[in-house]
Amino acid sequence: MHFRSLVAVAAAATVSLSALTAQAADKPEELNFGIISTESTQNLKTIWQPFLADMEEQTGMEVKPFFATDYAGIIEAMRFGKVDIAWYGNKSAMEAVDRANGSIFAQTVDVEGNPGYWSLLVTHKDSPLESLEDVLKCNGSLNFGYGDPNSTSGFLVPSYYVFAQNGADPKDCFKTVRNANHETNLVAAANKQVDVSTNNTENLRRMQKTHPDMAKDVKVIWKSPLIPSDPIVWRNDLAEPAKAEVMKFFMTYGRIGDQAEVDEELKVLSDLGWAPFQPSSNAQLIPIRQLELFKNRAKIAGNENLSEQEKKDQIAEIDAQLEELKELAAKQPKSAS
Repeated sequence: MHFRSLVAVAAAATVSLSALTAQAADKPEELNFGIISTESTQNLKTIWQPFLADMEEQTGMEVKPFFATDYAGIIEAMRFGKVDIAWYGNKSAMEAVDRANGSIFAQTVDVEGNPGYWSLLVTHKDSPLESLEDVLKCNGSLNFGYGDPNSTSGFLVPSYYVFAQNGADPKDCFKTVRNANHETNLVAAANKQVDVSTNNTENLRRMQKTHPDMAKDVKVIWKSPLIPSDPIVWRNDLAEPAKAEVMKFFMTYGRIGDQAEVDEELKVLSDLGWAPFQPSSNAQLIPIRQLELFKNRAKIAGNENLSEQEKKDQIAEIDAQLEELKELAAKQPKSAS
């Protein structure tokens, strides 16, 4: 080979090696994976450990679970770089996108193939409460179990569909209102510690497996419109090589491999209440943002501390945002729920 050709080949090899070295340097050795507190940490560790172990093996990065006592703890951890990737509900994902430099890249899929899940109101099976109308008598006689303020199904959805749309305020309706995670609220309803509480179809199905004795003691008295399935969010500043590995893992998990591997991965997902993931984006938050704005609009309209002009101005601002979201939603493909 001509000397110049040898030099060119050597230079190309050096550049290629440098690029690979740089890419390897950009790829972190470990990832912290945030898991929202829908139930006890011990239960969450049990069902998430196999999934995170597979993620670690297939991405080549150590994957460490990160738990907090509430949803805000995961959001703040992502904001300060202590969490790289996290499973959120839509409401908490919206907070992560807006305040913690996060972006949605994947979406969970219901184990039964549903495109989402539903918020619920549950009560003890022997309770005289049978409908939403019974709950909204608002005579101060009932004890209510609300969700975490950053929970989609436990707080945001019932806040809008149960209370805002019916002109009711939980503080005025109930004898007591307490916030807790899904598991705690269901147990409280089953044990008659509260008269009615929020939950969702995914958590109820899990409780039917893990605590059938508790689950059989509750009945559902209200079901919301469909909520988009939970998103998976990564930090925007996560290294691109890491993002590529993570995306590949999520999009192939439970789909690619020999039959035994696929079956095992599907079992891991089933224990989490899911089927294989699908790609997603921040567009799936559009209906959640609409809910939040509608709720805020109702609050402003009923705020006696604001003048009529202040109400008019603030409502006009919210209506403009709602119109923008409506236009944005119309541009999305049907699959981008």
